[in-house]
Amino acid sequence: MFSSFRDIFKIPELKRKIIITLLILVVYRLGAHIPLPGINGMALATYFEQHSGTLFGLVDLFVGGAFKRATIFALGIMPYISASIIIQLLTPILPYLQKLQKEGEEGRKKITQFTRYGTVLLASVQGLGVASFLIGLGTVAVTQGDVQVELPIVPYPNIGFRLLTILTLTAATIFIMWLGEQITEHGIGNGISLIIFIGIIARFPGGVLKSIFMVKEGVLSIFALLILGVLFVAVIAAVVMLTQGQRKIPVQYAQKVVGRKILGGRSTHIPLRVNTAGVIPIIFAQSIIMFPQTLATFLPNSEIMQNIASMFSPGAWLYSIVYGTMIVFFAYFYTAIVFNPVDLADNIKRNGGFIPGIRPGKRTAEFIDKALTRITLPGAIFLALIALLPYWLIRGVNVPFYFGGTGLLIVVGVALDTLQQIESHLLMRHYEGFMKKGKLRGRR
Repeated sequence: MFSSFRDIFKIPELKRKIIITLLILVVYRLGAHIPLPGINGMALATYFEQHSGTLFGLVDLFVGGAFKRATIFALGIMPYISASIIIQLLTPILPYLQKLQKEGEEGRKKITQFTRYGTVLLASVQGLGVASFLIGLGTVAVTQGDVQVELPIVPYPNIGFRLLTILTLTAATIFIMWLGEQITEHGIGNGISLIIFIGIIARFPGGVLKSIFMVKEGVLSIFALLILGVLFVAVIAAVVMLTQGQRKIPVQYAQKVVGRKILGGRSTHIPLRVNTAGVIPIIFAQSIIMFPQTLATFLPNSEIMQNIASMFSPGAWLYSIVYGTMIVFFAYFYTAIVFNPVDLADNIKRNGGFIPGIRPGKRTAEFIDKALTRITLPGAIFLALIALLPYWLIRGVNVPFYFGGTGLLIVVGVALDTLQQIESHLLMRHYEGFMKKGKLRGRR
């Protein structure tokens, strides 16, 4: 393992890609600490400490605390992610997008361009929403020394503040999108995913320090901390298995005679992933389940709304049941959107392939659909358990930081993808990879 890390810096191209990636991520993290003009940062931080279980807390998770601090990168890359999901959901519905998807590289470029336009539109709308939201918060009670004072979050809530916030947040989102594209083109790994990745792991050191302070204060015992450490390692290993898990359906291609050449006659497989939908089911379910909590913050005097919010508070039994059920539902829903067994069966038949023992065409599509339905269920249930784990730990064991759920799945998925790309560079130049033991395959 250590020799593989050392080998990375022996390949000039790979070394350059990693340095570029790290420098861009540093730029992103620096921008996440530049405050928006016209905001009282202390008052806003106090508000978010009191409302961490709302949709705003979910957004803050993806942007590494930038939303809570009201920085220029408060929206992060979320408008781009939202635009990408919307385009992806519209593709099976709109014939024009379906046509573009089948046009290859040129079609993908046009879809990417539509996604960028959608990002600008969503960032502008969300920027206006953030400005209106900050103005609507009014004042927050902040403790300064031994005195509690009411401080306004936005000292000057005028039209100028709204316009400046929209312009700043939209420009920052476009800049982050550009940074992600630069990583993808000139660095290593998927740029957008790495930006989300670095935003999530930026919160981990604070959680570790908080755990140490809790041990010193006697709130958390060393034995409990060790048990939690073992549990976290086991959960990460389970998430890796979920991310990598797949069922391979064998496919045989018949031989073709073209002129004097014999083509085909090869065997391959269709990799059906246990978790085809990724983290999307958790994101969809969280957005819906947190709506009562978010609405309750705007209606503090409504007793009915406050009661509903308490029933759907993270960790409550009704919250766990509804949240878990929605994750399973969205796992099947999103899998059905992104994976079409009929198109796959037609492509196999068109290229002269077949699944041994299954007739080409309709029977093949039914077989693939049945197999996918079966493996999606355990994957969806495990996804729900991973999503609920942090709330159970925080509520039941008093764990001082959020561990699991969307963040953990993204971190593991992005880390594995980046590691595989580095591995391919090493193996291509006859170096030993991270996941391969034994002697080197060739001369250095």
